[in-house]
Amino acid sequence: MKVGFIGLGIMGRPMAGHLLSAGHELYVHDLDGASVADLVASGATAGGSNRAVAEAADIIITMVPDTPH
Repeated sequence: MKVGFIGLGIMGRPMAGHLLSAGHELYVHDLDGASVADLVASGATAGGSNRAVAEAADIIITMVPDTPH
C-alpha cells in the first residue's frame, strides 16, 4: 500500500519507519530535511511538499504538533 507520512518529529519518524519496515511504499515530507533523508536512506520516497505526498499516496498520515501546522 502507498502510505504518505507528513510530520517526522519525535513520534512521526519512528512510526513512519515501522510502516517502511512492514513493507509499505512510503512517501514522506517534513520541514526537517534530516528526518526525511534518514527515511529516504531506508527506502522511503521524499515528497517535495505535503501536496506531493498526498497526491502519491493512497493513505495519508499527519503527525504535526498543532492545527496551524
